[in-house]
Amino acid sequence: MKPFLCIRNRKGQATTEVVLLFPVFVIFILFIIKIFGLLVLSQKMEVAGYYAARRFQLQSHETDYYQRTWDKRFLEKDIQKKVEKYLGFDNAGMRKFLSLNKLVLDINRSGTWTKMVLTARTKAPRIRFLCKYNKDRVCERDAKCLKGYAFLCETGGEVSVIKYVGHNDRPNPYQRPEGK
Repeated sequence: MKPFLCIRNRKGQATTEVVLLFPVFVIFILFIIKIFGLLVLSQKMEVAGYYAARRFQLQSHETDYYQRTWDKRFLEKDIQKKVEKYLGFDNAGMRKFLSLNKLVLDINRSGTWTKMVLTARTKAPRIRFLCKYNKDRVCERDAKCLKGYAFLCETGGEVSVIKYVGHNDRPNPYQRPEGK
């Protein structure tokens, strides 16, 4: 019975310490959520980049006529629309969580390889209590701090994925060993 009384007679935590530490925890939670959102976005971009590259490889054409017509008018737009849907541009909650702004799909064809660059531009999170201060006073000519302040309060950022795609070499039914 004595141990119970000892626990009961102990004083509680001072409420001023809890009240003063609560905003610090909120700041850490907001940063962790934004960092987690960027990690989720980068992983989704890798998957979307693989999908876009593979689909373009399998469905694109090698003749100039079809490259200018069907590939430009339909295939590239359809790939971009599906990638936007996968990343969450059509879902308001996901768009806000990942701070999504715009998706750019750039396809550069060359003789051997096709370079696909998938770039997602994000909005600045604009956390009010951090962005109300002057960036020159906060950062004091520190380049990394200025870059972080610009990401948080002014411009946002970009997440890019680059994939290289070969030509669509469909397997031939029979090929001689000499390669002729």
